[in-house]
Amino acid sequence: MQGAAKPGKLIKGATGDWEVVIGMEVHAQVTSQSKLFSGASTEFGGEPNSHVSLVDAAMPGMLPVINEECITQAVRTGLGLNAKINLKSVFDRKNYFYPDLPQGYQISQFKSPIVGEGEVVVDLLDGDSVTVGIERLHLEQDAGKSIHDQHPALSLVDLNRSGVALMEIVSKPDLRSSDQAKAYVSKLRTILRYLGTCDGDMEKGSLRADVNVSVRRPGEALGTRCEIKNVNSIRFIGQAVEYEARRQIDILEEGGKIEQETRLFDSNKGETRSMRNKEEAHDYRYFPDPDLLPLEFDQAYVDDLKAHLPELPDKKKARFMSELGMNAYNATVLVSDKDAAFFFEETLRELGDKATKMGRAVVAAEVGKWVQGELFGLLNRERLEVARSPVNPAQMASLLRLMFDTEISRTIAKEVLEIIWTEGGDPRAIVEARGLKQVTDLGAIATVVDKIVAQNPDKAEQAKANPKLLGWFVGQAMKVSGGKANPQALNELLKKKLGI
Repeated sequence: MQGAAKPGKLIKGATGDWEVVIGMEVHAQVTSQSKLFSGASTEFGGEPNSHVSLVDAAMPGMLPVINEECITQAVRTGLGLNAKINLKSVFDRKNYFYPDLPQGYQISQFKSPIVGEGEVVVDLLDGDSVTVGIERLHLEQDAGKSIHDQHPALSLVDLNRSGVALMEIVSKPDLRSSDQAKAYVSKLRTILRYLGTCDGDMEKGSLRADVNVSVRRPGEALGTRCEIKNVNSIRFIGQAVEYEARRQIDILEEGGKIEQETRLFDSNKGETRSMRNKEEAHDYRYFPDPDLLPLEFDQAYVDDLKAHLPELPDKKKARFMSELGMNAYNATVLVSDKDAAFFFEETLRELGDKATKMGRAVVAAEVGKWVQGELFGLLNRERLEVARSPVNPAQMASLLRLMFDTEISRTIAKEVLEIIWTEGGDPRAIVEARGLKQVTDLGAIATVVDKIVAQNPDKAEQAKANPKLLGWFVGQAMKVSGGKANPQALNELLKKKLGI
């Protein structure tokens, strides 16, 4: 995608419009119990240097052995990205000084990666979408962690992360705005989570991005890029792109030249700063690792993995729209979180009999409203992920069943949801114990209605002329009954009392 971007994506400069061009290198930690070339644990948060084997410590004579699970996860990820799987790939040594990688080089892949070209379709907030090309996915070792704040004169090294398998997913320069860059990483993280190949936890460093940014006049050749290393939040990715694009535009408009370099993003200041000149591939002196044979597998192995892939976000979204009549926006929101989609589908499954009776699309629409509205609201309030919700799908289904059966009103249902959230319990038992059942006895409601009509004769006359004012009387009656009066029964009764 080398053409001019849409006008809305252009950045205004002092001398005219500019276009930002973005490519991403996302490093995703492979979900595996042990490291890429050793049996040491990958568990997060252990005591420093407690998950280090002799291979990770680069002791003399220790040889790497490929972890098959990491290969499987890389191939599954490639399939999830609609990418070409290379049946033969090669591990190379990337020679570079890593203070926290004892070998003094990184085992990576260069000319022959395990996964070739693919693509990701990214949905944007404005309802548009962009297809981002994937250049490659290769496997490599992660480095350890240097710690600089524990000693006044020394830097300490924790090798627990050293040797953990990373998938480096390299995109083509197809992104044209900070919003597109953020949406791309969000979509990529969602796919990885559906596949179970990376947990996507950016706070723990499981997913981080190197962001390549350049600017150009619309329609011109690509400009010189700068790489912003190890950005570990989607919000920071957006900020880094915005700042870096403006920095480059200012330099070019003043007659300067962009130097290709590696930069860091300072999240406190919201700006990028120079780290070092950008290395080229030849600077790393890649060569095939002599301790590892080329990696080869057959098509049957790939086909078997493909046959057992879970339903991925794009297919799930299409199914929600075609089978449940859901609009594109709601379907996109639900499938963007694996756990939210699971919660929705489990709740709908529990209400199977209601879906048969009332129509699947009708029940699905109501379930979607409650998951996206009430449940997400509670989760956001407590800053919780869906997976940690105190309310489970069975409880949500039981609550909605009471509402569908008109045993409780929508208002009472929201009240009961709050009770389940804080105290737990069965919705039906809560309704019974607290006397929250909807009042459908017309005799009991009639007394309330008579009193409200008698107290508001002017409004009663106005309602006869303008039936829309009936809603005011319904609201008053609901308030007096504590939300327990049946709205339909109230409507019918009020119409009869007022002669509408």
